[in-house]
Amino acid sequence: MTATVDYQQLNGVALAYMGDASYEVIIRRHLIAEGLAKPNHLQKKATHYVSAKAQAALISLMEQDSILSEDEWTMFKRGRNAKSYTHAKNTDVVTYRISTGFEALMGYLALSGRQDRVDELGQWCIEQVEAGRTE
Repeated sequence: MTATVDYQQLNGVALAYMGDASYEVIIRRHLIAEGLAKPNHLQKKATHYVSAKAQAALISLMEQDSILSEDEWTMFKRGRNAKSYTHAKNTDVVTYRISTGFEALMGYLALSGRQDRVDELGQWCIEQVEAGRTE
């Protein structure tokens, strides 16, 4: 049985939980398609795409390149401003909150049935990382 989710009522952290998984699958699929198979190498390479620092840089590029719609920005802000009970382990709080906003955006899109947009943004993110724009 599948439960119906009212994504409009979810807080930013719950959206980020879903978005983290959605984005991670896109990146893992990409890395496997690139022929990477060793777990340690996969994890090291994935960090370039999914770390808080990378996600914060990607959001900055999305703003610079005018990639997101108004409602997508709203969901990003909901995630960024959400009260989180976890602490950043490897980055500063500001970067961590921005990356939470990135994940909330992806979660919002996934839960609202817009997987095509999740895939589109995921591919855009891959292109930006590979072009060296997040460094």
